[in-house]
Amino acid sequence: MIIQISKTGSFKTIKLTNRPDLLNIIQGCINANRDSQKVFYQLYYGYSLAICMRYCKNADDAIEIVNDGFLKIFRSLGTFNPHYTDVEASMKGWMKRIMINTAIDHIRKNNQRFLVAEIFDNHFNIEDETETSIDKMSYDEIIAIVQKLSPVYRAVFNLYVIDGYKHEEIAEQLDISVGASKSNLSKARTNLKKMLQEAEIKHYEQKII
Repeated sequence: MIIQISKTGSFKTIKLTNRPDLLNIIQGCINANRDSQKVFYQLYYGYSLAICMRYCKNADDAIEIVNDGFLKIFRSLGTFNPHYTDVEASMKGWMKRIMINTAIDHIRKNNQRFLVAEIFDNHFNIEDETETSIDKMSYDEIIAIVQKLSPVYRAVFNLYVIDGYKHEEIAEQLDISVGASKSNLSKARTNLKKMLQEAEIKHYEQKII
């Protein structure tokens, strides 16, 4: 099935392979149709909130970021260009980048000391890829503990471990050096392991009692 979406008379042809109403909803959002925007928001609110929760300490901050992200999405939907025949997969990937960028902007705005001092790459000698107990945790367990990290540790850990960014990309995204990105990842892992160990001890003590 081929559907076209347009803005100011300019058409883009997209092959739709799933969710037969999605492009109609997108077109409605481009046309600033409130009903379409409401449906789109409801469709992807949960997906967006899950992303933002990883970068925030609490749900209130995550909800604020989600709403800011949707404003950006509605303003930019006319530029959306699917990279796959699966339009929804392309949409989610596109939205994910916007939500992550919005979360990083939020961290910068609310944490004056977000930027950390640079360290040279040759001062960093801890391997990133060493398997730890953190690597064996479930997704939900990771998120619950990640939220306890400081903003910069949380951002670097999410970008590298969960969202698959390279250190060079993280350095550019956060305006820090590659060495600082690696250092903060190492410190984030160390703090996470410490919190995990404390949680395990607490759980063991409760079982004894």
